[in-house]
Amino acid sequence: MVPVSPAAPADQRSLARLVALVCAAQVLVQIGAFFWPALLPGMMQRWSLTNSEAGWITAAFYGAYMLAVPVLVTLTDRVDPKRVYLFGVGCTVAGHLLFGLYADGFWSALALRALTGIGWAGTYMTGLKLLADRVDRQLMSRAVTGHAASIGVSGAASFACADLLDGLFGWRAAFGIVAATAALAWLLVAWRVPPQKTPAARPKPADGGALFDFRPVLANRSAMAYALAYCVHTLEMNAIRGWGVAFLGYVALVTGGAPAALAPTTVLTLLALAGTMASIAGNEASIRLGRRRLVTLAMVASTVLAACIGWLGSASYGLAVGLVFLWGMVAWLDSSSLTAGSAGTADPARRGATLAVHSMLGYAGGFVGPLLVGFILDLSGGMSAPGWSAAFASIAVLMLAALTAFRIIRPRELEGDAGAPAVRQVPPG
Repeated sequence: MVPVSPAAPADQRSLARLVALVCAAQVLVQIGAFFWPALLPGMMQRWSLTNSEAGWITAAFYGAYMLAVPVLVTLTDRVDPKRVYLFGVGCTVAGHLLFGLYADGFWSALALRALTGIGWAGTYMTGLKLLADRVDRQLMSRAVTGHAASIGVSGAASFACADLLDGLFGWRAAFGIVAATAALAWLLVAWRVPPQKTPAARPKPADGGALFDFRPVLANRSAMAYALAYCVHTLEMNAIRGWGVAFLGYVALVTGGAPAALAPTTVLTLLALAGTMASIAGNEASIRLGRRRLVTLAMVASTVLAACIGWLGSASYGLAVGLVFLWGMVAWLDSSSLTAGSAGTADPARRGATLAVHSMLGYAGGFVGPLLVGFILDLSGGMSAPGWSAAFASIAVLMLAALTAFRIIRPRELEGDAGAPAVRQVPPG
């Protein structure tokens, strides 16, 4: 990004309004993102799904995201991100609406969750790009965190809203309602977000490379170190979000039930809210302690918890809730830190492409995580203490491998992080 001078107070107020508007739109459009995993146990019974089939439907969302995001987010280096964002919101509206109207089994659910995943690809990082293009490097980390908080709040509310709306109106109406909130987000952004710079005014790559030439992005060791860590981070986080309700439901069944105040969907809602706060706190800790140190600590703790939770958590519902909550807090801790690391060490002219690769790798992990858990459960004979232990231990192994790669590559800190130079260039490699 080209250097910018300090904004005047009026500019600061205008930017604050834009940030608030984009964050509000993100809450509206993403509120239904996790309706499927929230309703997973009931839908498995309703449609007689195996664990692997349920895992495929959950993973389809992330797989479609992974395939669409390199195109949609990279386009924001040349096209106004608002246009790409509105396309993504439109896909989200269609995905939720059609799911509520027509989903009736494995294949229809798989296809429509994939359509919603394309919508996520067109809204998540493109919403971030709307903001990232307008702040200087030292503000980048906190801007990313604020945007992530809006996504986190909507993700948290998604679990509770799914349970509430399903109970009041049924699951089909629940998906129709979140289609309507996404449509409201489309109108809000179309009406209130001003157009950004024209393509001619945008920074061009110093190497003159083509828009979809990702080789300079892949050669940026620091950005790719954060992106590779984000891949396994998202695998872990989406395994928790995709199977957390089912795991707690299993423990409640075999140990005699769950308190009404701590039903599985309630626990996942509280976890997602607390995880958002953990992500914000983690980014602040990155600034004060150093980004590499914070990420390393989070990955070590995640490895230990993932290796233990299957056996220990199956002993009692209260213990399972505590361990899931602690694991989730640790998993969320480095979320903003990793994304800010990729964005902040990117070549400004290729920030959209860098975020596209970062997000694609992240949601490749998001695709594998729920699928891996489902496959291992089926291979282990179904939901059981050994099955859950094996499924979660596989995540620990992958987390350990990612930690080793991160420490070997040793990415740069961002400006303002502890141990970073006061003034630093951001070359592409």
